[in-house]
Amino acid sequence: MKVAIMQPYFMPYAGYFRLFAAADLFVALDCVQFPRRGWVHRNRFTDANGEAQWLTISLKKGDRDTTRICDLRFQDNAKMMLLEETRRFSALKCIGETHSDLADLLFDLGNDPTDYLISTLTKMAGILGLHRPVIRSSALNIDPQFKAQQRIIEIATRVGATGYINAPGGKDLYDEAAFKKAGLTLDFLPDYRGGFASILERVIDNGPNLIAAEIHKNLLA
Repeated sequence: MKVAIMQPYFMPYAGYFRLFAAADLFVALDCVQFPRRGWVHRNRFTDANGEAQWLTISLKKGDRDTTRICDLRFQDNAKMMLLEETRRFSALKCIGETHSDLADLLFDLGNDPTDYLISTLTKMAGILGLHRPVIRSSALNIDPQFKAQQRIIEIATRVGATGYINAPGGKDLYDEAAFKKAGLTLDFLPDYRGGFASILERVIDNGPNLIAAEIHKNLLA
């Protein structure tokens, strides 16, 4: 059983969803520190001038050094702010009229940001035909002593995986010998040769079938 373990991102690019395609189980890595300038709570969309601008989910401020992804909380007016912000982007300003299912996916924030992020990833993967079970790493209660590579190995072992599949950017982070010692294979996806715009914008513009074909085409080097 092959597992993919990755931080839950907000409407990431199509290449992210190769992890769903290549793995039997996806673990949302939410028991790690929240990267404030990363892709967890924001992504870029094309505005009316054809330029990429940030769309950010409004979160309550937490401690810069101790806030984990699973600790995130929405600002009280997060949904209203998201509705207002989407009007700046060509693909999103009429999403409720043109793609009601995607509008529901985008604006149904619920009460917990991590649940929202995982829900959007899971539902979008389903739209792409990539139906995989998804769990939160925080539900596994991994001992805080496990850091970086050790934490990944512990998560993979805990869920009963025999192999770990990672994005190409992880090649400098992991040691194959350490995974082998733990009884795990270590594999990496190739560099992505496709579009890097948000999956939401691309599905609206191109449709899920084209994007799904692109994802599968980019599974092998």
